[in-house]
Amino acid sequence: MSHDHFKGKTAVKHVAEAQARAVIAAAEIHGTETPGSISSATDAARSLTVLLLLLAGLLHYWQFPNDKVFLSLILASTGWLIWVAGRSGWLGWARLERLHRILEEERWEIEHNREQEREELRALYEAKGFEGKLLDEVMHVLMADGDRLLKIMVEEELGLSLESDEHPLKQSLGAALGALFTATTLLGAYLFWQSFGLYFASFFTLTISSAISAYYQGNRLISTIVWNLAIAALAAASTYFLSLFFYDLGLVS
Repeated sequence: MSHDHFKGKTAVKHVAEAQARAVIAAAEIHGTETPGSISSATDAARSLTVLLLLLAGLLHYWQFPNDKVFLSLILASTGWLIWVAGRSGWLGWARLERLHRILEEERWEIEHNREQEREELRALYEAKGFEGKLLDEVMHVLMADGDRLLKIMVEEELGLSLESDEHPLKQSLGAALGALFTATTLLGAYLFWQSFGLYFASFFTLTISSAISAYYQGNRLISTIVWNLAIAALAAASTYFLSLFFYDLGLVS
């Protein structure tokens, strides 16, 4: 039986559409599985590694002296650290606001469409294999507590986990630490071994950050590392060959 709350759909179809909307709502640069601080740190590490590689390559191609290259890398690292830390924090706040909005919408539905919410919940637990007296007892327990019902509906109907989101400041700190680790590693390597040190340190930071991401996401380790290294190499090679092309055109002297 359908209701106005279901907009002409059955409870099961309504729940399916709600879960689909939740997938879209949960879509974020950091995803919903990897802790936000870890994802922020590894993203910042990979991005800054590639940025410093490209910048150093261009400055060497334009025959900047090593001291000016080193200073440029320090300045770029500082600006990037501030950017990724602020951006990660802002994205975290935006996600929290969206989750709070979803919670309030679901709370309103529970308060004003309780019977329809009961149908949705019953459909969910019937799909899980509950039936008969056991199903009735489960429904009685869940419907008796509004806060518990809200949590269940958000997690079961919408597929969102209220405990999985870290505080935005923690995500911002993770991004800052990832950028700081990368900058310290690459700049230290460049200071002592110039370009060779920078390339070796870049390989190291890309490998470590990719391995951490693969571990938390449950992806294949070697495949993740190889793809990240390949994309970084493609970006560096594209920059190099474009600089040669512009040089041949006389745009760069």
